[in-house]
Amino acid sequence: MQDNTLQPIYCFSSVVVTALKPEFLVAVNAVADEYLAQQSNDMNEIYPAKMSGDFSQDPRLRDFCTFIGKSAWEILRNQGSDMQNANTFFTEMWAQEHHKHSAMEQHVHGNGSQLVGFYFLETPENCSKALFYDPRPGKVQANLPEANMAEITPASNTIGFEAQPGTIIFANAWLPHGFTRHGSDKPIKFVHFNINVEYAAAPAAEVI
Repeated sequence: MQDNTLQPIYCFSSVVVTALKPEFLVAVNAVADEYLAQQSNDMNEIYPAKMSGDFSQDPRLRDFCTFIGKSAWEILRNQGSDMQNANTFFTEMWAQEHHKHSAMEQHVHGNGSQLVGFYFLETPENCSKALFYDPRPGKVQANLPEANMAEITPASNTIGFEAQPGTIIFANAWLPHGFTRHGSDKPIKFVHFNINVEYAAAPAAEVI
C-alpha cells in the first residue's frame, strides 16, 4: 500500500562540501605567501586583490594536494558519477589575497573542470563571505520571496558561507560562485583550485 501523504523527492540538487583542515595551514600559507610575493603590488583600485601563479605541482604541498585529489574523487563518486577507472587532477591552484572593498563577481569555471574549491588561510573580522548561487535560470526567474533568508532551503537563491582559517570548500564547477565585498582593513587570503577528471584508456584489442 502506498503512503497517501506528500513525499518530497529532491531532484537535480546542488551540493557544497565543507570541512575544517587546520593541519595544512602552515605549509600552504608558506607556499601561498611565496607565490604571492612574486606578483606586483600595484592593485586595481576597484578590485584591490593579488593573485598568484599556479602552484599545484609544488612538492611542498604533496600531502595537501593528495587530500584534495582523494576528496574530490570521493565527492564525485558519492554524487553518482562512475569513478571506477577515473583519476582526479588539478587544472590549476593559486592563492588570492583580497584587500578592503575587493569582491569577486558571480562566475563559473569551464575548460573541463568538474569541481572547484577554496582553502581559507586568513579570515579577519568583517571579511568576505563565499557565495554560491542557484544555477537554474528557470528557478531564478520564477522565484518567490523566501520566508527566512538565513535558512538553507529549496527556495534559496544565494547561499553564503563564513569561513575560518583551515576551512575547505568543494563545489561542482558549474555552480556559480563569488565573494561579497571585503570589509576588513586586513586582507582575506585563500587558495582557489579547479579539479578535472581523466579516465584510463581502454586496453587495445588483441589483433589475431
